[in-house]
Amino acid sequence: MNFQVTARYGGRSQRYHTFVVDAPDAKAALLSAADALPPEIAPETDLIEIRVAVDPDKRSYMEEGQ
Repeated sequence: MNFQVTARYGGRSQRYHTFVVDAPDAKAALLSAADALPPEIAPETDLIEIRVAVDPDKRSYMEEGQ
């Protein structure tokens, strides 16, 4: 399963780094995200969000089914 990871870093001038990890569950995704976080932003990272990545080809839109 793919998980989208967003890391916020940079202190007062907040920036975001987004990447995807493949893992069987959330715990494994957390471990993979920790390994994949670039070492140059790790000291400045203050928030990490992990969520199941949405497959754009499988996403439904409001116009569908009406």
